[in-house]
Amino acid sequence: MTVTVLVPSSLVRESRDKREATRKLGYVARAATVFRIDRLVVYPDSDGERRWGGGFVRTVLAYAATPPYLRKEVWGRRDELEYVGVLPPLHAVAQTGSGSNGSGSLRQGIVTEVGSDGRVRVNCGLQHPISLLVPPSQTVEEGERVTIRISSRQPLRARIVDDEPPGVNVEQAELDEVLTRPDSGLRIASSRYGEVLTLSLLGDLRQRLVDTDTGVQTGTDKRTYTVAFGAPERGLPEICGIDPTAVGQRDTSDDTRPDRSRFDLWLNTVPNQGSETVRTEEAMFATLACLNLK
Repeated sequence: MTVTVLVPSSLVRESRDKREATRKLGYVARAATVFRIDRLVVYPDSDGERRWGGGFVRTVLAYAATPPYLRKEVWGRRDELEYVGVLPPLHAVAQTGSGSNGSGSLRQGIVTEVGSDGRVRVNCGLQHPISLLVPPSQTVEEGERVTIRISSRQPLRARIVDDEPPGVNVEQAELDEVLTRPDSGLRIASSRYGEVLTLSLLGDLRQRLVDTDTGVQTGTDKRTYTVAFGAPERGLPEICGIDPTAVGQRDTSDDTRPDRSRFDLWLNTVPNQGSETVRTEEAMFATLACLNLK
């Protein structure tokens, strides 16, 4: 399962100041955490940026996604992080089969010291840094983030594993580059001009989201999809440079439909909206909640 969310570098274009921009990004990070997003990618929209661009957006989102016990060591003091005190807590659940923070939980750690005996000291949010053996298949350096699996707390038993760090991975990349990755799955564009989400369409989406890579219904929830969002007063059609009135057509036999090469579906998850505009973070909650239904 790989779930990717794309947001533009112009995400905070309407914010009055850095504090308000930071708070907005906190809600974006929280939506990504609530719905267990694997990757949160900031794609460039230089034409729509104003005071704060992609570097600011990526830095604040990455800070928010960093476990609290590592933030000071990883980020130190930076101008972009001046108002991170307004970020809402994410309270990310540990990645275990049972959902507990106990035996078998995965944690992020940062290497604080590399020894000459194949061991390293790692800060992973416990009372003190712990000494761990580096697996033969891995090489790590001081300051590098690693994934720790804790199998026992008393006595402490932990090891470095070759897994993706738990939580949301924040990165910057071109829109087209992310949409053409092998694990992009079903590619969805969120837009007020898209096809209105109905109960029947939701059922169809449910089938398409399960095991998208093979097209086989296995009975196991293995959803793989990518959802792209626009910016305030600058939706995806404008960012992509296409006619917004044509994106809601779902004729899958027509290879010439607008932006077919990028997206498999343009979707409106807030039909009959009562506000003139729906903020990106609001659209994220609405869209991801629907796609999360079983």
